[in-house]
Amino acid sequence: MSTRPSVLFVCVHNAGRSQMAAGWLRHLAGDSVEVRSAGSAPAESVNPAAVEAMREVGIDITDQTPRLLAYETAQSSDVIVTMGCGDACPVFPGKRYEDWKLDDPAGKGVESVRPIRDEIRARVARLLGELRAAA
Repeated sequence: MSTRPSVLFVCVHNAGRSQMAAGWLRHLAGDSVEVRSAGSAPAESVNPAAVEAMREVGIDITDQTPRLLAYETAQSSDVIVTMGCGDACPVFPGKRYEDWKLDDPAGKGVESVRPIRDEIRARVARLLGELRAAA
């Protein structure tokens, strides 16, 4: 692992969970971690309820665009965190994997997205602590 680890968050649409996770990691880690996110079947835009839930905690993800997961992106990431993309998520030998079982915020209002946002924050904070301990 380089001095600046890279973390890739992957979910199906790259519109909710992975975008919130990337937003939290950028917010909590600053420049100490390279943050990436992608989806196996990206949506047209980020989930408005996810944007609103993150705005409530002072994190702006409106400039993010769902992107298709590229082989090279996964291959060059140190940690790959998957969120409900199942078999669509690539597996590379020697990578650190975590699969976070989280409710999908798609089609839910901001009230339903808040607990998902808070759960993601807790998991991102734990992951960041582990990355810092390993550095």
